[in-house]
Amino acid sequence: MATQSTDTQSREVRATAKYVRVSPGKARLVVDLVRGKNVAAAFDILHFSDRSVAVDVEKVLRSAVANAENNNGLNANDLVVKAAYVDEGPTLKRIRPRAKGSASRILKRTSHITIVVAPRKEA
Repeated sequence: MATQSTDTQSREVRATAKYVRVSPGKARLVVDLVRGKNVAAAFDILHFSDRSVAVDVEKVLRSAVANAENNNGLNANDLVVKAAYVDEGPTLKRIRPRAKGSASRILKRTSHITIVVAPRKEA
């Protein structure tokens, strides 16, 4: 679900969820709400968001905070969402039967959600 990498100069930590079954446009609406906020405020925003993708974004944020605490020894209270973005994943193509023997294509889009957290003074 999540991967972790660190930059030795800036102590920023990232987490990524790949192949999330939501269109990138819908996920970007939620991710834009938490970019630049401190972690506590971001959790509050995601918890009370009506969008269903907020659950997936919250999972990625929790993973990034856990990576920062366990792997880098950072304090969760000092972390800020430095960057948050959604990339387009592969699209699943399905066929829907239509009238007179024709068919329509259904595109089931996927997303890669990435969140980068860093200590407050460096973000």
